[in-house]
Amino acid sequence: MKIAILGMGNVGTGVYEILQENKSEVCRYLDKEIIPSKVLVRTLNKDRKLDIDDKVLTDRFEDILEDQDIKIVVELMGGIEPAYGYIKRAITHGKHIVTANKAVIATYGKELEELANQNGVFIKYEASVGGGIPIISTIIESLAANKIQEIVGIINGTTNYILSQMTRENLSFEEALKLAQDNGYAEADPTSDIEGEDAAFKISILTSISYGINVPSEIIEREGITKVQKSDIEYASELGYKIKLLAVSKKHGNSVEIYVHPALVPNSHPLASINNEFNALFVKGNAVGELLLCGKGAGALPTGSAVLADILSVAKAIKNEIGNDSKINDTDSNIEIKGIGKSQYYIRLQVIDKPGVLGKVAMIFGSYGISLESVVQKGRGEISVPLVFITHDIEKEILDSALKEIISYKYVENIASILKVEGM
Repeated sequence: MKIAILGMGNVGTGVYEILQENKSEVCRYLDKEIIPSKVLVRTLNKDRKLDIDDKVLTDRFEDILEDQDIKIVVELMGGIEPAYGYIKRAITHGKHIVTANKAVIATYGKELEELANQNGVFIKYEASVGGGIPIISTIIESLAANKIQEIVGIINGTTNYILSQMTRENLSFEEALKLAQDNGYAEADPTSDIEGEDAAFKISILTSISYGINVPSEIIEREGITKVQKSDIEYASELGYKIKLLAVSKKHGNSVEIYVHPALVPNSHPLASINNEFNALFVKGNAVGELLLCGKGAGALPTGSAVLADILSVAKAIKNEIGNDSKINDTDSNIEIKGIGKSQYYIRLQVIDKPGVLGKVAMIFGSYGISLESVVQKGRGEISVPLVFITHDIEKEILDSALKEIISYKYVENIASILKVEGM
């Protein structure tokens, strides 16, 4: 069975390697071989890690569209364009799609699924979330009889690697980011990862398949990890927590609470032990209860494994002459999309070390009905010292009002950090 691969970067290379190395396993499963007969690249004359026949390489997408023997197009280019345009054109030419492109699926997933249905082809995107973790097929197939109630997880390997290094090696954010880039876990431009955009794309996809609603990634409340400092890691550890960038989607009746935010996770919770480039997701269904799926969330081979799983799934359907008659989830316009609801918060203030400052700040919190679970005051004999609080559950709007009054107090220099405390 002939396929085409769009893009020969890390993931494209990984897919090609797995096809060559695991040829016997593929043949045993399908009773036929999967052959990449065309590979779309930007530059034809370029040194590559893999030995690929020049006849396979092309810089013309039309070569793929016009080849009637190519049944599956595997898009591994990344970014919105030209990937989105290529996927649409391939679908209208009757070709099945496998993609790892979270940006395209989060932005145009429903439209592309409808187009695929109209043309009787499949579009699969397991590798768009969680690398090698089979989270999408688990929700769509294995948990099909469940009402999904919540998804909480670490779904960005770059930020998890950075926070792990800050925690275990006592590095600053800048030092940990540089290490991530040197080791290939972060891009030269890491903005999408460290600002939470990548995780927002992914939780948008998971929300869509779990609840049947479309949540554009740009409206998801999100904060990245750029403001997390070494001192926050230290205080969190002292208080019994690890800091993780969490993506959360929870359904409450006719509303969905969805956000991406750095959060303090209790050391007793399994997510606290997920380190480096690993991802992990908690999924809660009304029948199955809680499930934890964990694995490498990035990398050529783990992501390539998820891509191959989709290719084999589509290839088997083609072989057995099974068409795509799946029902597209209709968006429920009555569902309200919300950000972070009532929650505990970690707050670090920088204050002038004067008698009564702690009492005054605590009094302001109390005047807004904010009770405190923990208080840490460090530094003696210094002019400026940190003051750390963990609150009990409070609405963010009330906390913001209290902090506005606190920052106006003459002995409070700044609000250095505000992090969510995830109740688990």
